[in-house]
Amino acid sequence: MDTDKILSALGYFSIFFAGFIFPLILFFATDSESVKEHAKKAFISHIIPLLSLPLLIFAVFMEPTFISGTNEIPFFFLGALLLSLLLSFIVVIWNIIKGIKVFTV
Repeated sequence: MDTDKILSALGYFSIFFAGFIFPLILFFATDSESVKEHAKKAFISHIIPLLSLPLLIFAVFMEPTFISGTNEIPFFFLGALLLSLLLSFIVVIWNIIKGIKVFTV
């Protein structure tokens, strides 16, 4: 098995064990252009779920349920949480597919 393929796939699979740190280290530590390209794509895909974090924080502070302590259902917060979970799930599936695709190409 080719070392470049293994490193490229590990960049994608690192979403399970090292988050965005491993693709970043891989990008700066390798000399192979193909591994750098895959590490860059993996890093960007690992950062995408963090984009929903400001919306989630905003929902916590702006939801009247959390501020006043009423018994209303926090729809805005639940929607932001659902969006965040859905985005994270899509990114995990995408990284699994890309990691497997690296081995097959």
